[in-house]
Amino acid sequence: MIDVLVIGAGVTGSAIARELSRRQRNVVVLERGLDVCEGTTKANSGIVHAGHDAKPGSMKAKMNVRGSEMMEELSKELDFPYRRNTSLVIGFSDEDGKTLEDLLEQGKENGVKGLEIISGDEARVKEPDLSDKVTCALLCPTGGIVDPFLLNIALAENANTNGVEFRFGQEVTDIKKSGDHFTVTAVDVSAEKTEAAPDNNSGEGIGSEGYGSNAFTTTYEARAVVNAAGVYADVFHNMVSENKLKITARRGEYLLMDRKTQGFVNATIFQCPTKMGKGVLVTPTTHGNLLIGPTSVDIDDKECTATTADGLDTVLEKAGLSAEHIPTRQVITSFAGLRAHEAGGDFILSEADDCQGFFDAAGIESPGLTASPAIGEYMAELINEKYPAPVNKSFDGHRVGIPCMSTASAEERKALVRKNPLYANVVCRCELVTEGEIVDAINRPLGAKTLDGIKRRVRAGMGRCQAGFCTPKQMDILARELGIDQGDIVKSEPGAHMLEGRTK
Repeated sequence: MIDVLVIGAGVTGSAIARELSRRQRNVVVLERGLDVCEGTTKANSGIVHAGHDAKPGSMKAKMNVRGSEMMEELSKELDFPYRRNTSLVIGFSDEDGKTLEDLLEQGKENGVKGLEIISGDEARVKEPDLSDKVTCALLCPTGGIVDPFLLNIALAENANTNGVEFRFGQEVTDIKKSGDHFTVTAVDVSAEKTEAAPDNNSGEGIGSEGYGSNAFTTTYEARAVVNAAGVYADVFHNMVSENKLKITARRGEYLLMDRKTQGFVNATIFQCPTKMGKGVLVTPTTHGNLLIGPTSVDIDDKECTATTADGLDTVLEKAGLSAEHIPTRQVITSFAGLRAHEAGGDFILSEADDCQGFFDAAGIESPGLTASPAIGEYMAELINEKYPAPVNKSFDGHRVGIPCMSTASAEERKALVRKNPLYANVVCRCELVTEGEIVDAINRPLGAKTLDGIKRRVRAGMGRCQAGFCTPKQMDILARELGIDQGDIVKSEPGAHMLEGRTK
C-alpha cells in the first residue's frame, strides 16, 4: 500500500514530493511523460514574481510571496540557476499610473518588500532600451529569474534521493475511492501508439485511446492521492468529487533569442496586467538569452502547444511597445505552453470536501513556478495533519548539480578534465556542452532518457543551431549509456523517434 501517490512530476508535484520525503512514508509519483518537466513547466517564462499582482488574501498571493522568499536559499541547497534581477511593471498613461498605484498598495498588503513607483525617465536610466512612451513604472526589487527546467529537475532529484519513487510513462485513467484508500489505474504509455487501436482502459482517461493491446495497465493502492496534474487536474478531481472543477488550457506563445542579446535588458519588463494575465514581457533568462512573450488565449484542446503566425506577430508587436529595437534577427526558436486556468481564478490547495484523502493542487497557473516551493510546503503540512508520520531523520535537503563547462573558470575546467577526460570532448558547440556533462545528465538520479531530457539538464541543443550539429553525437552517447539501439531513441515522447528505418 502506497502512503501518498502524487499525480504529475511537474514543478508542483515534484515540490510536494520533496516535502513529503521529510517524513518516513512511502511516496510514489506517477507521470505520463518519460521525464519530469514534460507539461506546463517545460514552457515557462522562468520568472520569480514579486507578488504584487495577486489579490490579497488569495492562495496565489500567499504562495507567491512565500515562494519568492524561499527561492534564493533553495537555489543554494539544490544548486540551480536563480538571480534576483528586479522587475519593472511599466505604464504608458495616467490611467496606467493609477493601475500601478493600485498594484503598489496591493503588493504592500501582500507583504512584498521594496516596491516603489518611478518615472519613465528613471526607468530608462535603469533600462536604456525602454520605449520613450513609458511614463511610469513600478519597481520590484524582489523580482527574479530562474531556470524552470533545473528547478523542476532539482526538486525531483532531491525527492528521489530521499526515497520518493518516480514512475514514468504512467498515464492515470481511473481513480476510485475504495473504503479508506484509493484504487488508481494507469496505462503504460511508453508502449508505441497504434492507429485506431481499441481502447483497453477503464474509466475516463486523458487522451490514452490508441494504445491498444500492446499497452498494459497497473493498479496502485494508496491511502492518499495528490492531484498535481496541471491542465488535467479537473479530470482527476471530477472522478472522485461531486463538486466539479473546470480548468481551461490557456496557451501562451514565446520567442527566444540568442545569447548574443545578453544585456539588452537586465530587469524583467512587464506591462500593466489585464484580466487575461500579466501581458507580454521582455526578460533575460538565467543563461543570458532574451525571452519575449507570452500571448494569452483560452483553447479547448489541452494538448495543443503549436505556435501560430498570428500569435508570434502579437508577441513582437506588444513587446515592441515596451522596448525599442528588439533584436528580432537573433530569434533562434519559438514555443508555446499551456497554463491551467481554473474558473475561480485562484490556486486550489485543499482536501476535496466530499472525498477524504484526495488533495488538490489545481489551477496552478502564473505565478505557479514562483509559488512551487511554498505549495510543496503547504500541501505537505495538510497531508501531515491528516496522516501523521515520523520525521525522516536521514532526509538530506541538498543536491549538487551537473558541472557546467561554459561557465567554469579556466582552473575549474582543468580540474574537471583531470577528473574525467570526457569533459574535454565538446559535443554542443553553441552552448559549449561536453560529453562529460551529457554522461552525467544520463546517469544521475532520474537521469535523461530522451534528447529533450539531455537538453533541459545541460542545454545541449539549446543554442543558435537548435541541435542541428550535436544531435548525432548526443544519440551516440545516449544509446551507449542506456544500452539501447539508436532507433529506439525519441526526442521527448513515445513515437517521436529520431530515426526511421535503415538505408542498408
